[in-house]
Amino acid sequence: MQNIYEEVASLDKRCYDNFHLTEDILMEHAANGMASFIREKFPLSSTVVIVVGSGNNGADGIALARLLHKDYHVSLLYAKAPKSPMAQLQHKRSLAIDVANSSSLDNCDVIVDAIVGTGFSGTFSHNIETLLHAMNKSDAYKIACDVPSGYVFKADTTLTMGGLKKAMFLDRHKDVVGDIKVLDLGVARTIYELPTSWHLLDLDDMQLPTRNTQDTHKGSFGHLAVISGEKTGASILCSLAALHFGSGLVTLVGFDNEKTLHLPYSLMYAHTLPKNTTAIACGMGLGENFTQKELLALLPSTTPLILDADILSNSCIVELLKRNNIVLTPHPKEFVTLLQLLGLADISVETLQNERFKYVEMFAHHYPDVTLLLKGANVIITHHGQFYINPHGNAKLAKGGSGDVLAGLIGALLAQNYTPLQAAITASLAHTQLANDYTGADFSLTPEDLIAGIGKL
Repeated sequence: MQNIYEEVASLDKRCYDNFHLTEDILMEHAANGMASFIREKFPLSSTVVIVVGSGNNGADGIALARLLHKDYHVSLLYAKAPKSPMAQLQHKRSLAIDVANSSSLDNCDVIVDAIVGTGFSGTFSHNIETLLHAMNKSDAYKIACDVPSGYVFKADTTLTMGGLKKAMFLDRHKDVVGDIKVLDLGVARTIYELPTSWHLLDLDDMQLPTRNTQDTHKGSFGHLAVISGEKTGASILCSLAALHFGSGLVTLVGFDNEKTLHLPYSLMYAHTLPKNTTAIACGMGLGENFTQKELLALLPSTTPLILDADILSNSCIVELLKRNNIVLTPHPKEFVTLLQLLGLADISVETLQNERFKYVEMFAHHYPDVTLLLKGANVIITHHGQFYINPHGNAKLAKGGSGDVLAGLIGALLAQNYTPLQAAITASLAHTQLANDYTGADFSLTPEDLIAGIGKL
């Protein structure tokens, strides 16, 4: 798990004030980190064009050119003339050793974008927009210095300075940041960084269920009840995922006897909640089969809940959110509806996607005891004022039924006595790992494929 920051300028200042480092020292380490990456990945004499701007992001790029000079065919393409004191200093240093200038991106192996960094806001001039478009069209390997300029440059790798930035993990930026690597700035990250409420999930944060005691039985691993509504397929997918993910027993609960004719043999069916239920999943394909009163009766306050899909727009959700043992798993449209139902915000899906962090924080402020998992290209999970981003998902999961599988994974862990937060984190990481492990065409992944892969995690 790694820390994520709104900004790192305050952390840089801490280096100056507390550790007696200078802006020049931090910049030299940033440039050296970029140079080391290029030296490890590309052979000597490769052609490297570094496109620089007028500020300190450009200064980083100019310093990089100086470090690569002579070992690589390196040249500087000035999008703007050096303006900041550090950019002018680095420019003077580059002139002293005759680093070449360039006006072309042709025939280069590597392009480094060092036009603007995290401090940029506003719009680009026509000339810089044209330049960024040409950079994106190039077949060269593309590296972003700190962040892709304006999140327009489409990087293969982003080499970010000091610490991770929240803006990198907006859904709309996922296609431009590429792989992200954090570079140290003169001290180890453990020294540079301070505690924060935002965290990036790594795969080793996934704590899969285990069966390391032999003297057990099916009841030792929980009993998940899945409320089955109009669309039976959704609840069956949820149930099968839960069974594969370790739940000892899984029962569908509904009112339609005909459904029992179509159930897999491993699943049970009942009209009432089993007495030994240890967790409940509700909302997948729910439709309008249940009244609000019936739903509240089916969802006892002491039992952990995973709530998804249709129930998130049901008025009973207002009562359910008073509990502290629930996980909500909306996709953006469902979250927008939920925010409106709760009187927190009346916004469009587009507005949410542009400000995902803001609205998750708003929800978390009003419902700190609830575990929220907001689906998206980068999943956001929150509980008790802490926020976690799972960046490992991909477009393979954009398929009906994928969310039902996720609900089943969470439900299985809740049934096995995971806390709501532990269940959400581990299930989300498992869900994205299942998609990444799938070897078929990216458009062909089905919920059944996800379920089939659980045993190989």
